[in-house]
Amino acid sequence: MVVAGDFKNGVTFDMDGQVMQVIEFQHVKPGKGAAFVRTKLRNVITGAVVEKTFSPTDKFEDARIDRKEMQYLYNDGELYYFMDMETYEQIPLNADKLSENFKYVKEEMICTIKSYKGNVFSVEPPMFVELEITDADPGVKGDTATGATKNATLETGAVIRVPLFINQGERVRIDTRTGEYLERA
Repeated sequence: MVVAGDFKNGVTFDMDGQVMQVIEFQHVKPGKGAAFVRTKLRNVITGAVVEKTFSPTDKFEDARIDRKEMQYLYNDGELYYFMDMETYEQIPLNADKLSENFKYVKEEMICTIKSYKGNVFSVEPPMFVELEITDADPGVKGDTATGATKNATLETGAVIRVPLFINQGERVRIDTRTGEYLERA
């Protein structure tokens, strides 16, 4: 059980059948009246953020989010297949479970699968990936203003902005959270 008076950032709990995570909290003790807890909560499954106030004595059921490292195998057009590295069990997932930054993942990469009560709700790619540039616009001579970039297509099909000196065939390191080029690999 989680008591609202004990809320901390990152605590997950079950509220009316929804899995909520505390983003911000503030214990308020007004001069008149009873104390209360003002919170900003994120629905873990849908990503929606709400602000809510609670009495410090409100109790909620603890919600345990399971995180498991699994290897991405392949997709067959509709389903994406992941393999548990310990049991070699394969699970198929629909594209709606994948995050927007999954476009930087290629076969055989390790991803984090998040589930609640056995139901998968999210797939997180690794924070940093190394991918090969399959197509890059040529850098124009004389176009060397500070921070000049060009479009480049990665082996996964995603398009990112890279510095002018990066050419086709080179491997680059990418931050999947932002989709930004970091460095040559």
